[in-house]
Amino acid sequence: MISVPSKEELMKKLEEKIRKCKKCPLWEVRTNPVPGDGSYDTKIMFVGEAPGYWEDQMGLPFVGKAGKVLDELLKLIGLKRSEVYITNIVKCRPPNNRDPTEEEIKACAPYLDAQIDIIKPKVIVTLGRFSTAYIMKKYGFNVEPISKIHGRVFEARTLFGKIYIVPMYHPAVALYRPQLRRELEEDFKKLKSLLSS
Repeated sequence: MISVPSKEELMKKLEEKIRKCKKCPLWEVRTNPVPGDGSYDTKIMFVGEAPGYWEDQMGLPFVGKAGKVLDELLKLIGLKRSEVYITNIVKCRPPNNRDPTEEEIKACAPYLDAQIDIIKPKVIVTLGRFSTAYIMKKYGFNVEPISKIHGRVFEARTLFGKIYIVPMYHPAVALYRPQLRRELEEDFKKLKSLLSS
């Protein structure tokens, strides 16, 4: 009988690949690649843009100031970090926290695709414009500005069933544009009702 590898085995193998990756020049300037963190058996996956300084230091996603905001938003809807899966579209930190380039996204996106295939989430929450643009395109939606579509629920069909995509502002927005924090909180409340439906 053929034994099917568990989600954990598949993810560990993938994470190992990410840690050794040299597909784009970012590997030369990283301290640690940041594959992702959280539950492999979750229904909900958060996809950010790229690691920042603290993420690069610790090898974990969303551990800096924006990560604190994300933790508060999760707590607001009764979720713990350990109950969701958090990753980024680009797994290594771009120098000086600049935006990821198209080449970097293209080189790294297959890892994200594999993570989605392994976890098979019911809901993908995209945090920020780069992950939103990539995920929307991947599932056949038009790419619109995040300011227009944040908090909306998009339904997509996949080989493993229905999936909901919820674009949101990046949590960092709450740090430099505090007036958007309330919008983030409202979007998270919508997420809560989607999860409980």
